[in-house]
Amino acid sequence: MMPVIQVSNVLLNVPSEPKTDAIVRVGRKLVENGYVEEPYIDGMLLREASITTYIGNQVAIPHSMPEYAKYIRQSGIVVAQYPAGVDFGEGNIAKIVIGIAGRGEEHMEVLSQIAAVCMEEENVERLAQAQTPDDVIALLGVSL
Repeated sequence: MMPVIQVSNVLLNVPSEPKTDAIVRVGRKLVENGYVEEPYIDGMLLREASITTYIGNQVAIPHSMPEYAKYIRQSGIVVAQYPAGVDFGEGNIAKIVIGIAGRGEEHMEVLSQIAAVCMEEENVERLAQAQTPDDVIALLGVSL
């Protein structure tokens, strides 16, 4: 069983790109690292089309529609750091995009751990300026 977050799940200094590309980027990394199957990405894009996954404080947490949960192999998160930000619409710029795949009850547990960290502006600022994947992992402290 892989950890929820590992060094290969952290993408630093990603150039700004459209939000759909950012969502596909974190989704593809979830696929590459064995957390989800490819169709899960479609569910992430559908979720964003129905309601934004921007949660405030320069953070977006793309995840999938419930009917795509069957494509989750195990819970995991991917963190992409965008120093120039990603436009999530309505003036909302995300510097941190966290793709989430949570199995069953683990979904809410992971989400609440991330939300607790990202409620504090200084934590988001530290994530936005982190120099190494280990810094990001230590700051988020996500575990199951």
